Amino acid sequence: MINSCNNILILAPHTDDGELGLGGTIRYLVELGKKVTYVAFSTAEQSVPEGFPKDVLKTEVKQATAQLGILPENLIIYNYEVRKLGYVRQEILEELIKLRKSSHFDLVFIPSLHDIHQDHTTIAQEGLRAFKNTTLLGYELIWNNLTFNTQCFVKLEKRHIEAKIDALKAYKSQGNRDYLSADFIFSLAKARGVQAGCFYAEAFEVIRLFL
Repeated sequence: MINSCNNILILAPHTDDGELGLGGTIRYLVELGKKVTYVAFSTAEQSVPEGFPKDVLKTEVKQATAQLGILPENLIIYNYEVRKLGYVRQEILEELIKLRKSSHFDLVFIPSLHDIHQDHTTIAQEGLRAFKNTTLLGYELIWNNLTFNTQCFVKLEKRHIEAKIDALKAYKSQGNRDYLSADFIFSLAKARGVQAGCFYAEAFEVIRLFL
């Protein structure tokens, strides 16, 4: 099914969410020659550690997405305040509707509807509202998911997971967070691969499916 999709949209509440949730799949789609558009809603300036420029995540997301093969013109960065996306959900919805009208996306990735982070919840809900007539897959960020339905798998090769890890290395401002480690990324990809009957995979929830 995914091979038939040519214009893919990724909605990331914060810079790095898209890479963490589906970095291997992004690399796979780019290899297939698909158009991939990545939208980040917050560069989390209020949460940047001391010693880094406040806009460092804007620089890092450009490096990370380029590492995965996303073209610079297909990266859209908003500057909404971290942990407060829910306060501007109508504005975000209107931006998403503009985006929907500007391009015919045939596959949209959003955070899982079971993600409990307040910003992730907002993007998942407003993404569903804006793109309810498009195939929607929810990606996992397991440290935020109380539950996650592994209904869809994208089978990947080792090089796709390595590309995901290389992309995440761009986020130097995020330090040594457990979920950024190569060991964790490989372990999750292997676990999903076991479920899918292959070496490596990324898993998604099927939110809307149009055949």
